[in-house]
Order: sequence, then C-alpha cells, then structure tokens
Amino acid sequence: MNLIEKKHAEDLLNAFVGSDVYLHSEATSYLFVRNFKVNLTAAFIAGDGPYRAALRFDGLGWLRIEGLTHFELDEQGRLLLEGFDDKGRMDVALHLGKEPFPE
Repeated sequence: MNLIEKKHAEDLLNAFVGSDVYLHSEATSYLFVRNFKVNLTAAFIAGDGPYRAALRFDGLGWLRIEGLTHFELDEQGRLLLEGFDDKGRMDVALHLGKEPFPE
C-alpha cells in the first residue's frame, strides 16, 4: 500500500462511478460491511490527510469513511483504501470492486 495521493486516489475512485460495485468496509470494533452491492453515483476524497471518502449510492444515500491514509489498486482491479494509526494498525478500510469479495 502507498500513502494516499489525493488526486490519484480520487481518479481511481471515480472510475467506479456510474457502475454497480461491491463494497467492503470496516472500522475497528464498530462497523463491518462486506459485499454490499450498490450503484455508485458520486464519489470524492476530501481533507489534507488523513483523508475522508464519501460515496453516494443509488442516488439515495451516502457512505462516509474517515481516517484514510493508504491506497492501492490491486491485481483484480479492486480499489483498497485503508487508514492506519501511528503504530501501523489498521483502523478503517474501504474496498471497492466489480466482483464480490471473498467471504
């Protein structure tokens, strides 16, 4: 994973807009969602780091994830956005893909 470069990460995120995507998201000890299929209608990354991402889906709702620090486009074309604390522990994750994530 690489430190988030805001413009690059937002471009990768926006490549999913206008299509059905599967979401995997988690935040340490209070949120876990896997294979939540939505039609992504808008997306952006804000902040100066750590970053926050906001996704609008189905034209009806928003998902917002804060504390993102790293990103990667993996070999399956999935966008992995994650946030790590100062000890290197993952605090939050937001993963998007065109296919379901492994259970």
